[in-house]
Amino acid sequence: MSGLLDLLNSPMGKQLISGVASETGQAENKTSDVLSMAMPLLLGAMKKNVAQPGGAEGLMSALSSKHDGSILDNLQGLFGGGVNKEVVDDGAGILGHVFGNKQPQVENALSQKSGVDAGSIGQILKIAAPIVMGFLGKQKAQSNVQDAQGMNGLLGSMLGGQPEQNQSLITTLLDADGDGSILDDVAGMVMGGGSKKKSGGLGGLLGGLFGK
Repeated sequence: MSGLLDLLNSPMGKQLISGVASETGQAENKTSDVLSMAMPLLLGAMKKNVAQPGGAEGLMSALSSKHDGSILDNLQGLFGGGVNKEVVDDGAGILGHVFGNKQPQVENALSQKSGVDAGSIGQILKIAAPIVMGFLGKQKAQSNVQDAQGMNGLLGSMLGGQPEQNQSLITTLLDADGDGSILDDVAGMVMGGGSKKKSGGLGGLLGGLFGK
């Protein structure tokens, strides 16, 4: 089963990073850093939402219809003339649903970790969200996921072993909030491996793309 590592370490991943960088005016290495942290957070927050009543049904419905993965079929076209407003608006809607009122907190934490301003982080997230949903939609179809348990398992397997930089990001988010954030589960997933460092994480893979 393919995870985020497969997506970000593929030619498609390189195209994604390059496209988002040109769209937001950020350096590619900075953009790769943001995406390597933001995409697992998006999936982790979705995993949390799937555990809520009706959450899995809502997500699966969206994946079966609007977010079936077709957005990944023509990334060159997506970024060719600038990302259209419909995609950005869709991304904003996804972020609002997934992060809720925690969105500014997530953007600020990503900004602090990456050195990219929060406004650009918001832009990157709006473009990344529909792409993450599309990737998830393709994986759902390939894995023939039919129920909440299957959806939860798919999200968990796609998250895989996250690098240390994501662990510290989660810690930042939790330190900034004591009211039971939706990201609590992400902390459990990301930090569940204890202090054992997982090599070859997203950051390493993305860094490798640009010879960092």
